[in-house]
Amino acid sequence: MPYAIDLFCGAGGCSEGLIQAGFHILFSSDISEMVEVTYKNRHAQLGLIQGQNTWFERADIKNLHGNFINQKISELGIFHEQEVPEIDLMIGGPSCQGFSRAGRRDKEDPRNLLFGEYVRVINEVMPKYIVLENVEGFMDMQFLGYKGLDLYDENGNLVEGGPVYPDGSVTPAILKSELNRIGYDTLEPRILNAADYGVPQRRNRVIFIGYRRELPAPSYPEPTVTPEKQLKLKDAISDLVNDKKLKNKISKNLSDFQKESRAGRTPSLSTGKPIPCDRGHLKNLELPKATDIVLERFDLFNEGESSSMLRKRIKEYGIDISGKNSLIQLCCDSLGMQSNDVIELFKRTNASDDAIDVLLTKKNIRKRLNSIEPSPTVVTLPDDYINPWEARTISVREMARCQSFDDSFEFLGKRTTGGLKRRTEVPQCTQVGNAVPPLLAKAVALEIIKVL
Repeated sequence: MPYAIDLFCGAGGCSEGLIQAGFHILFSSDISEMVEVTYKNRHAQLGLIQGQNTWFERADIKNLHGNFINQKISELGIFHEQEVPEIDLMIGGPSCQGFSRAGRRDKEDPRNLLFGEYVRVINEVMPKYIVLENVEGFMDMQFLGYKGLDLYDENGNLVEGGPVYPDGSVTPAILKSELNRIGYDTLEPRILNAADYGVPQRRNRVIFIGYRRELPAPSYPEPTVTPEKQLKLKDAISDLVNDKKLKNKISKNLSDFQKESRAGRTPSLSTGKPIPCDRGHLKNLELPKATDIVLERFDLFNEGESSSMLRKRIKEYGIDISGKNSLIQLCCDSLGMQSNDVIELFKRTNASDDAIDVLLTKKNIRKRLNSIEPSPTVVTLPDDYINPWEARTISVREMARCQSFDDSFEFLGKRTTGGLKRRTEVPQCTQVGNAVPPLLAKAVALEIIKVL
């Protein structure tokens, strides 16, 4: 059996894919206490028992060293009477906030340097193959005065000081050079779209593969589905509609993807079979509380419509808000009008921006998802995504379906968080949004299996 290490493991998206591909994860690590609870719970469910056949260490990677990793692996119960094997694969996704194109990019963000710590651990463990995954912004992030890894001999004597890279050096070039210094050749990084590998979501991730110089080079996985066969959101979550009549109208039969999600894809180490999920005990379906005003605003959106599209439609064609009593009352109070006048105001074209701001709020960035397209990228704060069929947001389970997690995978901790707590807490929504889709990780891992 091939053996793997998963660093920056998060809730375990990569781990799920690796296990599905046939890897046994001997060691994993993440800095978050919330993540640890979810990750350990899932691994216990799969027969991966702490100290017996796997080890999870909650740690900042800056404090994680190869000697400690090797020690924890050698102490596992499964190796008491046999030689500890080499590590076949190390995979990791260093925190990507500084690389992300979704928000403000910060060259000084200390999290940008975590990939250098990842290289250090690679050098200390020397796995056969390594994979680094990250967001698209990783490809063109530039550094000023980046200093490479200092190299030491086995006695702790400095052999080679880390080079200082020219200002403006981009992350892939630095990573390739650093890995080359410690004995690894690399493939050119590639952007893979999860939708090409059976995931019902458009999600681009940079995959960077390295291999010890004496070993055969792997390949990147070829897409497993053609663009016209990519799964749609309907294929993923239509069976999770709350209204039974509506659900039967949308789709009476389960899609193959839904059947697989319920039956499970990730095999248990103890039985060799996936863990099915009883629909009656499906977890992570809770929704945030929303006021009547918010729910009525959700109902204004057509399927696939963004807030800017809705605003344009109201101006050009008008909208009938009859029956949306909470919104009507809000507009009456804010605009100093009677309810009938408010209804007529929005039925006509060219409602003023001020009036539409009251109806929708000025900073409305919501979007109603389109059921006949793959999901957009699952994010860590999904409350501005509206369910395609019902006037509500989406649940953590629906997010997890879009990421290709099994239904038996339970996300633990609080559902979401806000304010300054977002800097340190990793609730369920963030655990799902940060994860690598298991089916994408599986596709990459199978390519490593081929050359082992």
